[in-house]
Amino acid sequence: MKATLSYRVREYKKAEDYIPADKNIFEIIEEIVRGDGKAVSPYNININIKNISENEFKGVICVNVDNTADEYVYKNNAAGDHENHEKSPLNTLVYGKDEPQVFMPGFMYGSNRADAPLDVPRKYPRLRPYSDFPASNYFMVRGDRLSHPAVLVYEKGRVTGFDAKPYETDSKGEFLRFNGYMCSMNEAGDHISCGYTLGYENAPWLFIQSTTIEDRKELSEENIITIGAGETISFAINVYDYEASEMIDVHDAIINVYNTYHKGPRVVPGFGIKEAIENIAGAISKDAWLPEKNCYSGFVFMNKEGEYSYNELGSLSWTNGLSVALPMLLAGIRTGNKTMKKQAETFIERVVHESINEKSGLPFDAVNDKKWSTHGWWFDNMHTPGHSAYLAGQAMYYIMKAYEYEKRLCDTVHEEWLSYVKPVLEVFEANKNRAHEYPFVFSEYDGSGLEYDSMSGAWCFAAIAYYEYLTGDRTYIESLIKSEKHYYDKFVKRLACYGAPLDTDKAIDSEGILAYIRGVRYLHELARENDSLSNELILHMKAGLDYEFTYKFCYNSPVRIKPLSDIKWSSCGGSITSTCNPHIHPMSSTIVDEMLYYYKLTGDEYVHLRMVDTVRWGCQTYNFMDGEYGYGKKGWMSERFCYSEGLVTEKYEDGSPASTWFALMPWAGASIVEGLTGDYYDSVVK
Repeated sequence: MKATLSYRVREYKKAEDYIPADKNIFEIIEEIVRGDGKAVSPYNININIKNISENEFKGVICVNVDNTADEYVYKNNAAGDHENHEKSPLNTLVYGKDEPQVFMPGFMYGSNRADAPLDVPRKYPRLRPYSDFPASNYFMVRGDRLSHPAVLVYEKGRVTGFDAKPYETDSKGEFLRFNGYMCSMNEAGDHISCGYTLGYENAPWLFIQSTTIEDRKELSEENIITIGAGETISFAINVYDYEASEMIDVHDAIINVYNTYHKGPRVVPGFGIKEAIENIAGAISKDAWLPEKNCYSGFVFMNKEGEYSYNELGSLSWTNGLSVALPMLLAGIRTGNKTMKKQAETFIERVVHESINEKSGLPFDAVNDKKWSTHGWWFDNMHTPGHSAYLAGQAMYYIMKAYEYEKRLCDTVHEEWLSYVKPVLEVFEANKNRAHEYPFVFSEYDGSGLEYDSMSGAWCFAAIAYYEYLTGDRTYIESLIKSEKHYYDKFVKRLACYGAPLDTDKAIDSEGILAYIRGVRYLHELARENDSLSNELILHMKAGLDYEFTYKFCYNSPVRIKPLSDIKWSSCGGSITSTCNPHIHPMSSTIVDEMLYYYKLTGDEYVHLRMVDTVRWGCQTYNFMDGEYGYGKKGWMSERFCYSEGLVTEKYEDGSPASTWFALMPWAGASIVEGLTGDYYDSVVK
């Protein structure tokens, strides 16, 4: 085994930081039980740590996993020296093919763009060789912060790392305590190590949300372990150590981690796919539709007296608008609910007939008090004003999906919907840059591209590919191929998909990949006769799915905060939104059809299992009865599910924290509905 293990400890109330484990205090025995370090068969190592002293040990123990035995690694790693280093020049941060990159699923991807400016409003973890908030040369987190209990490092043609249990249980399976994970970069910025902690710390900061970050705290009884004099603590760790050509090869290990730790989401008797569609869509139709404004409310609140209040937050799509209308249309068709279907059609017609900005040729992003503009709720989070590619591209895609299903299932052909979409797509295509990337922001005055460097434009790519699939038009096929390659090379294969949400300052996220996966699916439909291109696109679609799966919990996090803790809510199958907003939201449920498409093409059982997790998660994550989640009516669902300490900002009346948001948010429930009412519905619902 080329990887090496070393041990450091921080003693409770006695040490400010970590020091090497004293051989006069600890006797450590490692036994390789099986494995060869490969992704499918890591070294399974049993570790016994015996306290041979006469005194009780209380504190945190860190097991460092490294691909070199050089001593300099340990004296500069996270569990050793975390003082501010003299700032290295930024030109040392060259993230090329061979640059060391760490991977902590759902938390740290490469460096979370440490080569990008730090002084932005939204703060999220950045790994740099020196400390400059919010960047640090090390990070330590509690076990439930990661979607998969593993840390992997790609460096010099190898993947090194480990997986190990995120928390401990007693003999009855009841929760005892959390463990933790860490990563560390040396002063030169050319080497990264990783580690596993018995007990845990959140260091150097705890990111609750991008504007609420707490400093490292002193160790407490909650986050330490105790080893009595003469006692032994035993645990297992799986160590990966295999050759790799690039960062994307960490996905091979993640598949093994999934198979090792997977525990599916709960299945609630009597609440399956049909019930989820009827309950969620029924609540949105009844409680969130504003008939006097012909739109859905972004938030719906209910007080103790049962009175509703609304925060409209009208938008073209993304967090309202068409992201609600399209799933509601599908639900109305599937359930035969004419009211539901009519509401959705009414909003789609509003967009088609009212939303175009004649100056730019693009739809306005937001609508409030019946006035369309580019000033949505996200406007003040933007660095460049204008039309958002995310909203415009997604809107065109959803209008076409509405067109397809009305035609396919209702024999109703809305040619005016396609006529609306086509010139907008032409504006998209005309403003790609030389790298074949679509803009992040378009000018509201002439439609030109103002800002790029993001995955937002992947929605433009997906919309154009979908249009050509629906119409048989092949005008942009060669251009689409170039754009797909650009998004794959720049973002997907580097595990650094950023810039989709408009409120995260381009943190690495899980939203933009959902557009890319859709686009690759329809480009593959167009390229089926080209075997070479078709095979390449299948590989790229798998890479996109694998990236999304890194945000999707493979096990059920032991939530410690109400109401999720009381409900026995399951995190497995839900995806973390981004490295900036640490909560689970349901947007990944919208690509169930794409998972199904890939599974039918390849028979890949891993993707099938992930699809099943996604569907089951969605069927158990809304109010099954009035007030079940501490608010609202049956079928209500918010976007926020706090699987860890992240984004726990909502409070009960007594001031205690809540692990969800007390509001009906139609786009969230509609995301579940979209995944259940498309092609997947035809495959499973009789």
